[in-house]
Amino acid sequence: MSSASSAPHGSERSGSRLIETRSIDYIPESERHGNVFSQFTLWFGGNLQITAIVTGALAVVLGGDVVWSLIGLLVGQILGAGIMALHAVQGPRLGLPQMITCRTQFGVYGAVIPLVLVCVMYVGFSASGTVLAGQALAHLASISDRAGIIAFGVIIIVVATLGYRLIHSLGKVASVVGVLTFIYLFFRLFLENDVSALLNNRHFSLSMFLLAMSLSSSWQIAFCPYVSDYSRYLPHDVSSGNTFLAVFAGTALGTQLSMTLGVIAAALAGKAFSGNEVGYIVGLGSSGTMALVLYFAICFGKITFTTLNAYGSFMSLTTIVCGFRKTATITATGRIIFIIGMVVISCTIAMISEPSFLKSFTQFLLFLLAFFVPWSAMNLMDYYFISHGHVDIPALSNPAGRYKRWNMIGIGTYVVGVLIQLPFISNGFYSGSLVWLFDGNDISWIIGWVVTALCWLLVNRSARQHRLSATIFPENS
Repeated sequence: MSSASSAPHGSERSGSRLIETRSIDYIPESERHGNVFSQFTLWFGGNLQITAIVTGALAVVLGGDVVWSLIGLLVGQILGAGIMALHAVQGPRLGLPQMITCRTQFGVYGAVIPLVLVCVMYVGFSASGTVLAGQALAHLASISDRAGIIAFGVIIIVVATLGYRLIHSLGKVASVVGVLTFIYLFFRLFLENDVSALLNNRHFSLSMFLLAMSLSSSWQIAFCPYVSDYSRYLPHDVSSGNTFLAVFAGTALGTQLSMTLGVIAAALAGKAFSGNEVGYIVGLGSSGTMALVLYFAICFGKITFTTLNAYGSFMSLTTIVCGFRKTATITATGRIIFIIGMVVISCTIAMISEPSFLKSFTQFLLFLLAFFVPWSAMNLMDYYFISHGHVDIPALSNPAGRYKRWNMIGIGTYVVGVLIQLPFISNGFYSGSLVWLFDGNDISWIIGWVVTALCWLLVNRSARQHRLSATIFPENS
């Protein structure tokens, strides 16, 4: 059942090939490549994009001031990026994509529970990003927004199908394009507007401060289910500390820059920002030829980010299907079908929901936390404090093995983690009965993470389960 036996021609599947042939199977050491700097450029460049700008702008659009919104976003950024980077460290050590590792907590079949929710997340993020990218591509090519959305979807299908190596290459280019674009936009922003007046207008509001924290922390935590997908090809002996710092610095710095631009732009624009996010951001720069350049930069920046979602959805669907098929591989045809299916769904949602994008996206982001915080807490506690990073990799594909079909203790802990948050959630989808204790502020993600982590540590300590002294790798790996 080992992944090595499913890929006898390992030398033909090395990292030198443009088209990736691995899926959720273990990456042998002979196929490892790259360095930790690629983790920085991927997450830095991937976050220098329009959706992050719009997300940051929400802190002001929904009532916050500039200074405290920026501080709240930064605090949430640090917390969320720290959690995300801890997940990224698992990639080089285990040589596996992120979500297959949750089989150790949920069981081979039980892992379908968080996986289905992850797929919903990918569809939502892809749809929201496709709306903005479609608008930019429509302006660039002088076509309708709907045609722009479809054209952008085709690009994503091609890039996600080619896979890991091309995604990291795009990350490097996106970093350069993003830095140049943001330098230009910030220069024009400060040159033509009295930004100092905005900075002097401070009115602290706890609810708005916590909202800003939730926006940025949810942005980062939403990456956790696929962050190891993009670090699993790194050499096994790469420094964990360097991997952590590269991912943390890249995602925190890139996102904070984007959200800062969004906060200032929304404060200057007022009501003119909502509904015309792409047009307003481009208008900050210039018109004519420079506007076309900015529309291109927006499209290019969205390619990296949306590809991460399409590629991640492929990984998650593959994990679901292969779990029930008791295998760790999928055919090239299956890969293409999965990717096309997810992109088509995302584009359809994008075309239907475009008019109400901003409000729906805010609610979607915040509600996601209730389902991914418990999974993250369980996964990190298990890896760092219970199993100490030791995993029986062949058993991850064997329902009759060490991790069983359904881990009811893990599933039960996850349900507790979700339920404990419900009284403290406050957004457009749901408002809990105890939000009044915190002046109507949503702090469910903090409570959910801490309680779930403690519960998972407690049940595993009392269960006295046998722990591995070292990771069991596939044969001939």
